[in-house]
Amino acid sequence: MIADVAGFARVLRQDGFPPAAEVRMFPADTEQAMRLIRSLGAPARLQRHVELVSQAGEALLALLREQAIEVDEAFVRAGIVLHDAGKIRHPAELHGPGSEHEPSGEAMLRDAGVSPELARVCLSHARWAAMECRLEELAVALADKLWKGVRKTELEERFIEAAAAASGQDRWAMFVALDSGFERIAADGPQRLARSAV
Repeated sequence: MIADVAGFARVLRQDGFPPAAEVRMFPADTEQAMRLIRSLGAPARLQRHVELVSQAGEALLALLREQAIEVDEAFVRAGIVLHDAGKIRHPAELHGPGSEHEPSGEAMLRDAGVSPELARVCLSHARWAAMECRLEELAVALADKLWKGVRKTELEERFIEAAAAASGQDRWAMFVALDSGFERIAADGPQRLARSAV
C-alpha cells in the first residue's frame, strides 16, 4: 500500500506510468489501470471481479461497434478496472453490501493522479440513477450488472436513450438491437459467477 501521493508519484515513474498532467486520461488503458489498483493494494478477489466485468464490458463494446455507436472504449475499459477501487479501503464490501467504497474510491483515485472524469466512475457505476452520466459511465455501470447475469431495466433504458442520442439513431430500433445483445451478455453470467471465487 502506498502511503502518500508523493510516494505514489515515485512508483508511477518507476513503473513507467506517465505523469497525469501529460496525458488526456490517466490511466490511459486497461493495463495501466490494473497496475494502478495492484499498486494501491487491490486484493485478488477485486482483481478477479474486474477481470470478469471486463469480459462483459468487451462484449458490450463489441455490441456498440456492431450498431455503429461511437464510444470512448479506453475510458470504458479503464473505468471497469477502477470502478470498485474503494473496496481496497472497505474490504467488507467485497463480500457484502455497502456504499462507502464509492466516494472513498473516487477520493483515493484522485489522490493517486487519476483523471477526475475517470475517478468519477467510482460514484457513477452505482449512483447512475441520481447523476448526469455520459454514455461511457453508463457502459461501466451496465457491464457491472450484466457480468453476473443481472438485467436492470431502468439502467438499460437510460443506456439505450444515451446511445440513440449519441448515434442519431431511432430509439426503438436501438432498443431492439441492444436488448437482444444485453440478453446474450447476461446469459453468460452464471459461468462468470462460477469463476468469481478466489
